Amino acid sequence: MARPASTFEKVAPYVYAAGLIVLWEAAVRLGDMPVYVLPAPTRIVVAIVEYWPAIWKNSLVTLWTTTAGFALAVVGGLALGLLVGWSRSIYAGLYPLMVGFNSIPKVAVVPILVIWFGIGTVPAILTAFLIAFFPVVVNVATGLATIEPELEDVLRALGGGKWQVMTKIGIPRAMPYFFGSLKVAITLAFVGSVISETVAANAGLGHMMLSAQSQFNVPLVFAGLVALAVEGIVMYAIMAEIEKRTTGWAHRSERRP
Repeated sequence: MARPASTFEKVAPYVYAAGLIVLWEAAVRLGDMPVYVLPAPTRIVVAIVEYWPAIWKNSLVTLWTTTAGFALAVVGGLALGLLVGWSRSIYAGLYPLMVGFNSIPKVAVVPILVIWFGIGTVPAILTAFLIAFFPVVVNVATGLATIEPELEDVLRALGGGKWQVMTKIGIPRAMPYFFGSLKVAITLAFVGSVISETVAANAGLGHMMLSAQSQFNVPLVFAGLVALAVEGIVMYAIMAEIEKRTTGWAHRSERRP
């Protein structure tokens, strides 16, 4: 049985975050840094309050494109991961192609998406999909590829075929890998959305930060980063909770050191 987290473990993230903010504020003030180089946390808070309507509006756009791209990556990645893990020949044929495509910087793909779909949310959704797709596929395929041979032998000895091995052993075996990959995929989906928004978009946090940068409004740029961090943390926490509730049985119990 997993041990409950101590009080300090629960508040530790907030303590470390507060300490980092205090050090940041002190370094800026003592170093007398210009606001266009590194704004103090208090100045960023002022920018958040001042530009809140724009930050809120663009945050919703980024959250929408990220969530849509992530959803496509989950559905497509799960389907292709099951296909790749189904057969060793399919794995051997498709896996190198996926690795090669994943090696292409997605920022180089955005101009092509703009040519096909124009400037807007569609390129951002597709970029989020492309960058979040690979971890899901790899984790699902890995879960299927690491089935213990003994379990397969027992099921085949009982008269089970390939389909029974997949449904009775393979898919349950791959589920912890799949739900674990969601935490990685959602953070990468945010990266994909912002990349597209900074290249070709008329809304979103990436577009807002690029516009603020062109005006040397550095506090607003950092305010956009804060908004992205908050969205990323919230979505990561949701994925972690889903993983905990669906595959908690697959994790070893934590023990006191």
